Amino acid sequence: MAWINFPKVEGLASRQAHVDLPANTYERELGKEGFYGPSTQMYHRHPPTGWKTIEGTLTPRAFDTKKLALLEDDLWKARLLFSNANIQIRFMTLQNDMEHLLRNADGDELIFVHQGAGELFCDYGHLSFSEGDYMLLPRGTQWRMTVNEAVSMLLIEATNDSFKLPDKGLVGNQAIFDPAILDVPKIDDAFMAQQNDAEWRVLVKKRNCLSTITYPFNPLDAVGWHGTLMPVRLNWRDIRPLMSHRYHLPPSAHTTFVSSRFVVCTFVPRPFETDPTALNIPFFHSNDDYDELIFYHAGQFFSRDHIYPGMMTLHPGGIPHGPHPKALQNADKKRGTMTDEVAVMIDTRDTLEASKHAEQVEWPDYVDSWK
Repeated sequence: MAWINFPKVEGLASRQAHVDLPANTYERELGKEGFYGPSTQMYHRHPPTGWKTIEGTLTPRAFDTKKLALLEDDLWKARLLFSNANIQIRFMTLQNDMEHLLRNADGDELIFVHQGAGELFCDYGHLSFSEGDYMLLPRGTQWRMTVNEAVSMLLIEATNDSFKLPDKGLVGNQAIFDPAILDVPKIDDAFMAQQNDAEWRVLVKKRNCLSTITYPFNPLDAVGWHGTLMPVRLNWRDIRPLMSHRYHLPPSAHTTFVSSRFVVCTFVPRPFETDPTALNIPFFHSNDDYDELIFYHAGQFFSRDHIYPGMMTLHPGGIPHGPHPKALQNADKKRGTMTDEVAVMIDTRDTLEASKHAEQVEWPDYVDSWK
């Protein structure tokens, strides 16, 4: 099977996407499979986000995780913010050491450390972590954390699924980040020192229900292992983004991890495009195959107004996405400078449902910020 895929041009249009737009127009991309399939660029007289009002379920939404004010030592008590059948997204804060182990039997767990630092102990050994780290825990891994500095973190479950690395295609396996940069847990002195014969509990989540297994010893008692399945750690500072000074690359160029029904992308500082004919802000797009959720970690977010670290935005499929008016006005002033933002984007094929806990920290006027 193949897409109907032959290029046509109608009316006043650019010869190349995102470059040399017709005067006084705004480009909107309509695509399939997110940014991976066939697409068409439309050229409009007005910004596609220049709405007057929106009624119904397609309203762009924003949420402030700082207002959660939760202190938990248990992942399963951390408030579920967004979910569908293929993903669960939580935000967790931790001030004290965990006194029990956790085990997710429903899917792989991806942790992004927003603030703080500590030590992770798991079946595979010991791994230190700090702000900006991703930690990928394969499904079924037993783990706990100790805290060196109060921790807040985003948790992304690939329900009944796994996380993999994206296909890097023409640019090669070392592009974006070399897999050699991935750190793995060590069976070191710290890991051996935590082994004991005290009573330990393991809280296991399966089919979204909890069971507790109690041992008369610490089950993190491995003395060695070998194989190809293991937790890994990656810091956003180790990501070397794909760039083009003559073309604005789509978000898919920043893909970090993939699952069957969603992708996780990381936006890190990079140079703005310098070519005066090229867009240097995100192009408007109608990405109706995916919902777009972004967690803002650090810096100044050049395409968004009134958004600061710790906030999340949800742009549902079915409505155009694009930069705020101020970003459009200031676009040319950015040429030759660097972006100053770190953000985690989760694009899901299936509609994300916001929980009542997310709604409690929602900024309801976000939809009006494009006016």
